[in-house]
This record gives sequence, structure tokens and C-alpha cells, in this order.
Amino acid sequence: MQGKTARWAQSPCKRAFDVFIVLLFSPLWIPLCVAVAVVVRAGLGAPVFFTQERPGRNGRVFKLVKFRTMETGDAGDAERMTRLGKFLRASSLDELPEFWNILRGEMSLVGPRPLLTRYLPLYTAEQSRRHDVRPGLTGWAQANGRNLLSWEERFNHDVWYVDNATLLLDLRIIALTFVNLFRRTGVSAQGEATMREFTGSRGVEK
Repeated sequence: MQGKTARWAQSPCKRAFDVFIVLLFSPLWIPLCVAVAVVVRAGLGAPVFFTQERPGRNGRVFKLVKFRTMETGDAGDAERMTRLGKFLRASSLDELPEFWNILRGEMSLVGPRPLLTRYLPLYTAEQSRRHDVRPGLTGWAQANGRNLLSWEERFNHDVWYVDNATLLLDLRIIALTFVNLFRRTGVSAQGEATMREFTGSRGVEK
């Protein structure tokens, strides 16, 4: 049974909140971006940034920007991940360029994380509701297990957020995200660089 998207999740006030916070902390994250870019260039070479098409609100595709964390080549993600890359992912410093996506209106501070475009045909109708709002730099799933969750658990958290988003919930998610960053929990699923491939929800009609 489909729920109703929370008013805050699509509110202009949420968008204003995102822009205000990103600009307020720009004296912190912009110099940090420069420093990380220098380290990535020295440790991994060019390119410094990793860009990839991801589906945003209503499935509209945009280019997600992150710092590169892997060596180039045909090996698997786990084999190409460097020590520097592991540190950047564990600390989420690789996500810093996504503040640019937020300023462009493609993302929000809080919302379901933008996943791969090839997953779009695999979602159930209920799971697809995660695209009713802007994707987030962090989200309810990231605050409650991150990559340790199963895909079904992750999507359930995403859709719950779509139905229950409020300013107070966003502030709570941001606070929990910082706690998890300091603990470095849920960075990757066991045996994976991040999360295993999503191949669809078995036993659930699409």
C-alpha cells in the first residue's frame, strides 16, 4: 500500500534549508575539498573526480560528483580500492563534492542515497517511491546501518523517510550520520568495497 509523501520532503523550505547550511559551512568544506583534491592527485593521479550518472527526483538523471577512490583498470572494486580510497570512504570525505550537486538542486542534504541508473527497472512500485524526493548526501538508511543493511531493509528505510520527513527528522539524521562517521560503522558490506550488486527483490512482484 502506497503512502503519501511528507510535505517537508518536497517543500521549498527544505530546499532553502539545504542551501543555507551548505553556504553557511562553505568556509569549512571548500578548503577541505581543495586539500582532499591535492591528496587524491598526489596519491592516485588524474582524474581527481569521479562522475557518474545517477537518478534523482522523479528518476531524472544527473551527474553525481565524488572524489576518486579507486585505481583505474578492469579488476573488481575491492581489488582497485586503495588505502587512500578506503580512508576517504570510511570518513566520507569522498562525498564532499556532492555539496555542488546540492547547490545545483539535484540533491538534498537528507534523502535516499542516489543509486545506479541500471537499478531503475529492478525496483518494485513501492521501492520506486524513493525517487519521489531529491536524493540525499545522507539518509535514514545511512543513519541506521548504511551498507550493513540488506537492500530490502535499505529501501524500506528510504520509503519510510519519504512518508515521514520533517525538519526535526533531518536534523536527527544529520546528527546520527556524524556519530556513525566517528565510529566508522557500516562503511561496506562484508566482502564488498561498498555494497553488493542489487539484482531485484526476490519473491516480490514488480
